[in-house]
Amino acid sequence: MRIPYLWLKEFVTITETPEQLAHRLTMAGFEVEALERIGDDTVFEVNVTPNRPDCLSIIGIAREVAALYGTKVTFPDLNIVSEPKELDFNIDILDSDLCNRYAGRIVHAVTIGPSPDWMQERLEKCGIRSINNVVDVTNYVLLEFGHPLHAFDLNKLHDHRIRVGTPATVLGAKEPIAFTTLDGVERRIAPDMLLIWDGKVPVAVAGVMGGSDSEVSDATTDVFIESAYFDPGSIRRTSKRLGLKTEASYRFERGTDIKIMKKALDRAAQLIKELAHGSMYGKLDIYPKRWCSTPIPVRYARVNQVLGLSLANAQILDCLKGLELEITEVTDTGFVVKPPPFRRDMTMEVDVIEEIARLFGFDNIAPELPRMRLGNDDALTDAQRMMRLKQKLRSAFLAAGYTETINYSFIGEADIDRLRLAASDIRRAGVRIQNPLSEDGTVMRTCMLPSLIRNLITNVAQGNREFQLFEQARIFLPREGEQLPEERECLAALIYREKVKSLYRDDTHDFYRMKGALEDCFADTRVAGVTYRRSAEPYLHPGQSADIMIAGTRIGTIGVLSPLVVNALEIKAQRPSIVVLELDLSALLPHIGASVHYRSIARFPFVERDTALVVDAALESSMILDLVRSFPSDMIEETAIFDVYQGASVGNGKKSVAFNVRYRASDRTLTDDEVDTLHAALVSHVSEKTGGQIRQ
Repeated sequence: MRIPYLWLKEFVTITETPEQLAHRLTMAGFEVEALERIGDDTVFEVNVTPNRPDCLSIIGIAREVAALYGTKVTFPDLNIVSEPKELDFNIDILDSDLCNRYAGRIVHAVTIGPSPDWMQERLEKCGIRSINNVVDVTNYVLLEFGHPLHAFDLNKLHDHRIRVGTPATVLGAKEPIAFTTLDGVERRIAPDMLLIWDGKVPVAVAGVMGGSDSEVSDATTDVFIESAYFDPGSIRRTSKRLGLKTEASYRFERGTDIKIMKKALDRAAQLIKELAHGSMYGKLDIYPKRWCSTPIPVRYARVNQVLGLSLANAQILDCLKGLELEITEVTDTGFVVKPPPFRRDMTMEVDVIEEIARLFGFDNIAPELPRMRLGNDDALTDAQRMMRLKQKLRSAFLAAGYTETINYSFIGEADIDRLRLAASDIRRAGVRIQNPLSEDGTVMRTCMLPSLIRNLITNVAQGNREFQLFEQARIFLPREGEQLPEERECLAALIYREKVKSLYRDDTHDFYRMKGALEDCFADTRVAGVTYRRSAEPYLHPGQSADIMIAGTRIGTIGVLSPLVVNALEIKAQRPSIVVLELDLSALLPHIGASVHYRSIARFPFVERDTALVVDAALESSMILDLVRSFPSDMIEETAIFDVYQGASVGNGKKSVAFNVRYRASDRTLTDDEVDTLHAALVSHVSEKTGGQIRQ
C-alpha cells in the first residue's frame, strides 16, 4: 500500500519526520518497505498483512498513527445537501448472504472531464492512472477510505433498477452465462457468482469489475454511485475462478467496513458534485443483514502471562484507548472488548493481547529464555504426546541413516492393486477425490507403503542401488455411516539394496537392520511388551515378515516385500533386497512412556544356561521367549534366542530353537544346584506348553 505523507497529514497530526514515522509504524507491525521522495512529498510503501484490510487506506493508516501518538483522526467534512426530489430508483438484494448491504446515490447533470491536478498527482503517487473526474473520484475515495465504489452511467441502467444476485437466483441458471467486463473481455460467469443487474441484464461482477455496457464515458450526464458490502469468501472465489484481480477485489475479499461505506458514498458524491458540477439527489440504503459486534472477554492476568510483563490494569486499558474499541464491564480481573466493524480480525482474547503488545511496543518487552516444563508427561494432551513421539521417531530414523520423504496424501487404484489386498480389505475402500489431477491420485491413501514404493521405483530408475527411506503422515480409513474418514498417524520405512559384489560386505539381513532401528525407537520412547507374530499380509514374504503386537493389538507390520510384488514392479535390478515397515502411531501412542523402575547395581554374579528345543517348524520362536518371561521366578534376569536351525538332523517339519537364560539373585550367590533345579523346571514348563523335546 502506497501512502503519501502529506495526504496522511490531512487526517492526523504528525510532528515527526517521515523516517521517524516509518520506524514507528514498522515497530508496530506495519513494515515500511521503502520511502520514495516525490517533489516535496514522501511516499511510504507499507506492507499490510492480510488480516488488516482496514489499513489498506489513508484513513486506516491514520487510525494507527493516531493510536501510536495518542491523537485523534480528523475525517473529511461531509456536509451533504441533496436536491429535494423524489428518487425514481429501486434496489433489490436477492442474495443477502452474499451482499449484506447495498447503498447508492444519484448525481444528475455531471460534466465529464479531466480531474484537477492535485487529484491526478495523488492518484499517480499511489500507482493509479487518471481516467476522468467521475471515475477518478471513485478511485480516490477507495484510497482514502479503503472502501471500493463503482460509478454506473444512470441512463444505461434499464428500468432505473439495481438487483444483486447470482445467475442461479435471478435467472434460475444452471450453466455459466456470458458477460463482458470493462477490460473488453467476455467472461463465463458461473451460476453461483454474485452479479449486479439492472432491470434486464447484468451490469457488473460484484466486488470485482463493472461491465462495458454501463461504464461512465464522455457522453455520460447522470451517474449512479454504488457502495456495498459483499461476502469476502464469495468475492475471493469469483476473482480466483475468473483470474481477475482488481483494487476492489483485493479489498473486498479481505473484508471491508460495512459502516464506513456510507461515509465513502457521501464523500464520493460530494467530490463528484464539486469536480463535475452535478446535482446530488437522495440516498438509497438497503441493509438486510446487520452487523453485530461479538464481545471478547479479556483477563488482566492472561495479558501479563502471554506477554511476560507485569502491567497494571490501568496501563493495559491505556494501550487500547486509541483503537476505537468499545470497552465495557471493567472489573478488577478484566474487561470486555467490542471491536468496531473495521476490525473483524479481532475475535479472541489473544487478538486483543496482540494489540496491547503492539501499542506498548515490542521493543519495550525485554527478551528472556522460554521456560521448560520438567516432570510427568501425564499433563500433556494427546496431540502434544503425538508430536513428541513423531519428533523422537524422526530423530531416530535420521540417525540410523534413513532419508525422510514427503508424499501426497492421495494415490491411485493401481498403487493399491500392487499390494495384492483382498477385495474385502478396508484399505481398498479409500475416499475418492471428486476432481483428481491424474489417475495416480484418485483416492486418499489408506496405507503408507504405496507412496514409498513409488519412491523406490523412481530411485531405482535413477540408478540408486542402495537407500533407506521413511515417512510420517496420516492415512484416511473409511467409516460406516459417517461422512468424514478416520485419520490415523502412521510411519512407514523402506530399505532397498542390490546384492552386488563389494570389498566390504555386511552380512546382516536388512530385516534385522530395520527391526533393530525400530526397537531402538521403542526403547527410547519406553514402549514395553512388544512381541512379533507371523504376518499374513499378502504383500509381504510369508516366511520373512511379522506383525508387531502390543497387548494383543497389532500396531504394525515389518518384513521383506513379497517376490510377487517385486516382480510386478518391473524394476531393473539383480536380486534386490526390499524390506518395508508400517507402524500405526495412533495405536502405539497409548503404550508409550511406560514406568521406569530403577534397581541397585547387582552385587552378586549371574549364572547362564543354554538349551535347545526341537519344536514344530510352524511354531513362532517368540512364543518360547514369552513362556520364559512369564515363568514365575524373580531370579530370571534376561532371556534371548541365539540360534534357529532346520535340517535333516532334527527331522522334517521340525526346527531347533536355542535360547539362553541368565539367572541372578539379589541377596546371595546362586549355587549350581539351585540353578539346575530352576532351569529344569523352566525347560519342563516350556516343553509342556510347546510340545518340544530337548535336542540331544
